Amino acid sequence: MEQAMRNFFLFLAKNKSMTSLAKKYGLRFGAARFVAGATLESSISAIKKLNEKGMPVTIDHLGEFVDSEREAAEMTEHCIQAIKAIAKEKLDSQLSLKMTSMGLDISDELVLSNMKKIMDAAVKHNVFITIDMEDYSRCEKTLQIFKQLKKEYDNISTVIQAYLYRSLEDVQNLNEYQPNLRLVKGAYKESPKVAYPEKSDVDNNFKKLIETHLLNGNYTAIATHDDEIIQYTKELVDKHNIPYDQFEFQMLYGIRVERQDQLMQEGYKMRIYVPYGNDWYGYFMRRLAERPANVMFVLKGVFGK
Repeated sequence: MEQAMRNFFLFLAKNKSMTSLAKKYGLRFGAARFVAGATLESSISAIKKLNEKGMPVTIDHLGEFVDSEREAAEMTEHCIQAIKAIAKEKLDSQLSLKMTSMGLDISDELVLSNMKKIMDAAVKHNVFITIDMEDYSRCEKTLQIFKQLKKEYDNISTVIQAYLYRSLEDVQNLNEYQPNLRLVKGAYKESPKVAYPEKSDVDNNFKKLIETHLLNGNYTAIATHDDEIIQYTKELVDKHNIPYDQFEFQMLYGIRVERQDQLMQEGYKMRIYVPYGNDWYGYFMRRLAERPANVMFVLKGVFGK
């Protein structure tokens, strides 16, 4: 049943008609629980509240799959303005972005040019950038561009997805760059030819990625709401005397807030991933696919309970 619901929400995530309706009607029907606002300006108060609690954040302007150089340029400029806003408002925040929004599907030259504009602004304003990982078809190109940028910029990271067969090898191959990596389970519908179909196998691979990257001495962001993965990480760092400043836990805005507070109170760094923007529909559906229990949050939002 859970797998059927996951497939259903992933199907909805790609529905262009529903995406258009979502943009038209805004953050209704529970999505505001997971998305801080339609604009960065409307999200700043939520970000500052998290910072005041001692929680750093990563902001993400929602949007992907642009079709033209003009749209890619607009998204690039938005990222640059977000970087400036982080600096101006003195937010304890990083910036996460999708390279499809910067023209990844249009040309290598375009996306690289746009990424360098963003990175130059990030260096100027001392803001850290994470390149989100998208679906499997874009994985190799994303990693190649990340490697190219990492040779020029220190303030950049990317994401490795535990459900892909290739991920452990990717972590090992990236080690020469001493990268800061965000490790996640993965939220796209992939073929069993490239991804583990069973949750238990994904979890086991997730643990291997965490262990490998931490023991290589690299900074590791463990992005999960899964208590088993959290406990595994705690035991691993204690066993190997890994300093607490070499890793952090990350959770999504609006999900398991009490657990976020608990981890911070236990002395762990807890970063909150804060999305904003009108193009929230695909992100929202993938969050429901990741954890069907989130549907109850939506129903409460719809009926005001």
